[in-house]
Amino acid sequence: MPVIALTGTPGTGKTSASEELKRRGYVVVDINKHLRDHDLLGEKDEKRDTFNVDIDSLNISLEGYRQKDETVFLDSHLSHCVDSHTIIVFRCHPDVLAKRLEARGYNEGKVKENVQAEILDVILCEAMESDIPVYEVDCSSGSVLDAVDSVVDIINGKVDGYLPGKTNWTDEVEKWF
Repeated sequence: MPVIALTGTPGTGKTSASEELKRRGYVVVDINKHLRDHDLLGEKDEKRDTFNVDIDSLNISLEGYRQKDETVFLDSHLSHCVDSHTIIVFRCHPDVLAKRLEARGYNEGKVKENVQAEILDVILCEAMESDIPVYEVDCSSGSVLDAVDSVVDIINGKVDGYLPGKTNWTDEVEKWF
């Protein structure tokens, strides 16, 4: 069955949507937990407060999920880097994203780095480099239920409203750069 990558800049809503998908009975793999459980975290980048990850090793470690008879969702800002059938990029307006990241306790530099990545479509661009179908869901407003309904629409083939390119934060460049 299909493996669906739920990806996006930290704070865009992936994990909240993943929790609701679990409540609806879907299999969801928390990639951050998977990395810890399988001893796949590399050296810590102290400056960026993040760990290096060997994507090839991560990809191999996920092979068992690709053999399942049900749809499996991969929840991580890295999930677009591994083999999947579909990539769904969660998006969020920079101001909303900054507030979410600040509420998590991210320092000013980490907030700015992530907001800039969102404005520049970094994850969307990386996802588009694959041969995997890519869709995007704007999670700036609306509820988690709305976001999950969008994910379910996409996996059921209702993709017209989710094609890449509809989300554009370039009018925020001067504020954040």
